[in-house]
Amino acid sequence: MLTTNRLEGRTFLDIGSGSGLFSLAARRLGAHVHSFDVDPQSVACTKELRQRYFPADPDWTVATASVLDRTYLGTLPKFDIVYSWGVLHHTGNVWQAIENGSAMVKREGMFFIALYNDQEGISRRWAAIKRLYVRSSRPVRLLLAGCCFLWAHGPKIVKSIVRGKGLKVFLDPRRGMSPWRDVVDWAGGYPFEVCKAGEVFDFLRTRGFTLVRLVTTHGSGCNEFVFRKYSDAA
Repeated sequence: MLTTNRLEGRTFLDIGSGSGLFSLAARRLGAHVHSFDVDPQSVACTKELRQRYFPADPDWTVATASVLDRTYLGTLPKFDIVYSWGVLHHTGNVWQAIENGSAMVKREGMFFIALYNDQEGISRRWAAIKRLYVRSSRPVRLLLAGCCFLWAHGPKIVKSIVRGKGLKVFLDPRRGMSPWRDVVDWAGGYPFEVCKAGEVFDFLRTRGFTLVRLVTTHGSGCNEFVFRKYSDAA
């Protein structure tokens, strides 16, 4: 997406670092990395990766913080690359999160984000399901997750069995988690907000950014954007 395989001499901010894998990738490409996440377990995981692969490295720092915390962001410098994949739409205030993240980009820097695609009615229904899930008791959560599991994997299971492959469909490692955890991750992913690609383009254009690359989806996944900051004026 950034059309480069080297980041030496560049600074990289990972907003919502999660497992820390993308911070690790950026550091291996030579970037000076700062990672933060609001979830303590994610921060611990990111720190564990740093300890394993770049122990005591001054060019990779990790913190616990929220992208909605302007006071914290004000303590940081601007970065050459600000990266946030699949995070900002889970903050409860996606547009403020986009604005705060974009403010961390240096002039001529890159802003690489991925945001849930707005499917209008479908997205509204999923938001209602997710809201119900996080507010429900454990038995109701299990029922909702079970229904989502059948919706997501039922046809694949039947097709795999008919083709004589048994349950090999569940050996797909692309998501990095079990099929059940994948469903729980989706059903329980709240707060949940969505954006149309054009809305994101217009929002950042008025803040001094130009679109460099866009990968869109027609489904419930994420649209991916790379913007370049050409002006400091909003």
